Amino acid sequence: MSDRLTFTLHEFIAELDAFADAALQAGYGVTFNHFQFLAVLYDHEPVDMTTLARCLGVTKAAVSKRVPALVEDGWITAASQPGAGRSILLALTPQGTALVRDAGEVLEREFAAMLTHPSLGGDPIDAPRLNAQLVALTAFIQQQPAPAQGAAAPQETLA
Repeated sequence: MSDRLTFTLHEFIAELDAFADAALQAGYGVTFNHFQFLAVLYDHEPVDMTTLARCLGVTKAAVSKRVPALVEDGWITAASQPGAGRSILLALTPQGTALVRDAGEVLEREFAAMLTHPSLGGDPIDAPRLNAQLVALTAFIQQQPAPAQGAAAPQETLA
C-alpha cells in the first residue's frame, strides 16, 4: 500500500474491480466489464452508441465492437433510430435487466458487508456517507477544467 492518495485509490479500485469480476463470473458467468456495460446502459436506456461510449469512458468504436455479441447473446437490443440517419438506439432485454438488477443487488450487499467487517476494528465505514462523498467528489472533478498541456504544478515561492 502507498501513502499517496492517488495510488491508494487506484489500488483500491483495482481490488474492488477484481472482487466484482470474480463474484460476477462465479455467480452469473459474466465479467465485470460485461456487467458494467449493461449497468451503464440500464441507467441511460434507451441510448445511442455515442452517448453510451461517453458514459463508459470509451470510444464509439469500442461500443460498436461489443454490440453484436451482446445482441446475439440476448443481453441488449439495437434498433435504428427513426429519422436520425445511422444512429442506433441500444436497450436492455428482460434478460439484461434481470442481470443488472440481481447481480447489482448482490454486489451492493457484498461491498456493504465489507465496509462494516469486524476486521476494520472500531472504525466501520458508513456506506451511505461514503457514497455521498464519492458522488460529490466525482461531480466536483467533472466540473474542473482540464490542465493545460505541459502545465507544471504551481511551485511554492520562498519569501
